[in-house]
Amino acid sequence: MSSSPLSKRTLISQRPNDKQRIVEHYDLISSYYHSLWGEHLHHGYWIRGDESKETAQLQLTEHLAKLANVSMGAELLDIGCGFGASSLFLAREYRARVTGITISPVQVEMAQKAGAAAQSDAQFILMDAEALTFAHQFDFLWSVESISHYYDRRKFFLNAARFLKPGGVFALTDWFKQAGLSPAQTRKFIRPIERGMFVELEAMDDYESYLAESGLEIVHRQDLTRQCAKSWDLGLDIIRDKSLWSLAARLGRHFVTYLRAFRAIHTGYRSGSFVYGLFVARKPNCNEANGSTRMSEL
Repeated sequence: MSSSPLSKRTLISQRPNDKQRIVEHYDLISSYYHSLWGEHLHHGYWIRGDESKETAQLQLTEHLAKLANVSMGAELLDIGCGFGASSLFLAREYRARVTGITISPVQVEMAQKAGAAAQSDAQFILMDAEALTFAHQFDFLWSVESISHYYDRRKFFLNAARFLKPGGVFALTDWFKQAGLSPAQTRKFIRPIERGMFVELEAMDDYESYLAESGLEIVHRQDLTRQCAKSWDLGLDIIRDKSLWSLAARLGRHFVTYLRAFRAIHTGYRSGSFVYGLFVARKPNCNEANGSTRMSEL
């Protein structure tokens, strides 16, 4: 028996990364995110171990930019730009011409205000990363902790690679699950993270396959779990604030589930089930690929 349209919609709405719920979530709590997590809406990367959260977050951006070999004056697309902090860093430090995209209208407004305050010419626009529409290609694609929100990651990578110039680089970090988890481990350690954070987690091997299928060559693959785990030690400190739970109760059950996911991620790190990973992949030059990349073909 075929499913009715209603049952199909219900099935879609049950996905933890339901797109409309993601938009509503970020529009509602982006200002709270900013006060809790800072201008960089991502993990920190600890080198010594005693750095502040803000320093560690900046170190993650610097680490990815160094591995990607971001060039001065490059044209760069920041996919899932959040509050725009990484875009502004790249524009400032590398004089990059940066376009940042996010699905949240509130985040676009926050990023634009941050850009104006920094007197940066980085631009921020509202766009669904799974429906990229540009009339040109970029030297670099950049994505930090965004792709696990998407419905169809294979399709996303195939489409995104079309907007990368020959010889261009795709640099990303994301949340992953450990390969080979049992159904019981997945239910215990992964599902609470997915429900609270509006993501669907895959293994790093899956992303490697998607990048390869998209015609990109892996330059760097790193498991940064150990260097990034302290983010959620600090996360547990944040959610000990009782006033935050009172606020969550007023905002609704999704926000309560979100706060509970802080502990779930911390547990996922400690169990080895949750992985923080990095990829840098390169698009072959035309003579390497034996093909044309004229924009008329996009």
